[in-house]
Amino acid sequence: MRAKNNVVLIWTLVVLLGLGSVFIWNTLLLQNKSDVLTVTFFDVGQGDGIFIETPNGTKVLIDGGKGKQILRSLGNELSFFERDIDMVIATHPDLDHIGGLPHVFERYNIISFLHSGVEDGGADNQALLSAVAFEGISTENVEHKNSYVLDEDVYLEILFPDRPANMLEANTGSVVLKVTYRETSFLLTGDSPAGIESYLVSLYGKNLKSTVLKLGHHGSKTSSTLMFLGYVDPTYAVISASCDNSYGHPHKEVLDRLEVLDIEELSTCKHGDVVFESDGKEVYVK
Repeated sequence: MRAKNNVVLIWTLVVLLGLGSVFIWNTLLLQNKSDVLTVTFFDVGQGDGIFIETPNGTKVLIDGGKGKQILRSLGNELSFFERDIDMVIATHPDLDHIGGLPHVFERYNIISFLHSGVEDGGADNQALLSAVAFEGISTENVEHKNSYVLDEDVYLEILFPDRPANMLEANTGSVVLKVTYRETSFLLTGDSPAGIESYLVSLYGKNLKSTVLKLGHHGSKTSSTLMFLGYVDPTYAVISASCDNSYGHPHKEVLDRLEVLDIEELSTCKHGDVVFESDGKEVYVK
């Protein structure tokens, strides 16, 4: 009788495990079929770290802050078992944008790495390039290709640099990119100064229109001109900066411009991680 009971118990466990597996796989499949694009502006202190996940799970990281904070941010965003990131983009070789990326390359499996092409012999950029070389990651200057299909109806377009950037100053050579999901879009400008903003207006005009704008250079008065903001005409403007930064970011001049144009400001200083979700028609602050 005891043997029979043991057999029944074993078969019961097998059935329960099978049902559990079905539940888990159905949950994963439902997640993969989500129509939601998520864009998270990590609170990495005085720096940038932006994470994009498309409806079908393509993952893109843009910049990585100064240090290991980016690992905690990614750990909060991804499950313990998720170790693949499809694309990493370094907008320019300043410490507050690339300092954390070598840690990311060590922890995660990165498929491709894009950078501005700005030459920088500093220790921080050399550490980044050494990490990329050590991991054998596919590397590309953004000038060589200006459009990427991330998912169905999700496109990443490089707006600048549109030429070899090796001789440009770091901020001037920042990668400017636009992510579009159906009727919604996100314009990310690195530390681009006012001169590049004017150049972008001359190239793209009203095509700069975006739902969300990451303000250039952490809200510095050297970026986010009234003309540029007018052409982008965002609903939301994101400022990625620490509360106690020594630069005074965001500058009052920029905040005044946002108020004049009735653009809602969201900052990592005030809100921590700033998370947007898009269903392709509307963008929602999570």
